[in-house]
Amino acid sequence: MECPGFKHEEHTADVLIEAWGRTLEEAFEQSALAVYEVITDTGRVRPSSRVDLEVEGFDLENLLYRWIEEMLLYTDSEGMVFGMFRVCRIERRSEGYRIVSSAWGERFDAERHEHRTIVKAMTYAQMSIEEADGCWRITFVVDI
Repeated sequence: MECPGFKHEEHTADVLIEAWGRTLEEAFEQSALAVYEVITDTGRVRPSSRVDLEVEGFDLENLLYRWIEEMLLYTDSEGMVFGMFRVCRIERRSEGYRIVSSAWGERFDAERHEHRTIVKAMTYAQMSIEEADGCWRITFVVDI
């Protein structure tokens, strides 16, 4: 497995995502990229708008869940698709974790963006976040 990266796996009704990176931050970035690759070809998304995201979670799994959900809210409410992600830091706090990040993208344009599959929600199904041999690996399922 080459760090960083991601892949989609077969799943009965949803999409199972595996993402990895040399750091936890890089693995989170790859997770977000994998989610938006389900939605559209992220290579065609221009980074014309930046959204800054600061999210807290009681553990790493809750942090990932809430962070992806926050981006999906922009997609649902404002029609945004993202193609570039930067996690500045993931901090351990007394009550859990906090992520400081940015996502770049633009409003979905059917003339330029491929319409793949709508991601309805993030889930905790099959979610795991683990570090081994200098690589962080994240697995989770999104509801389509």
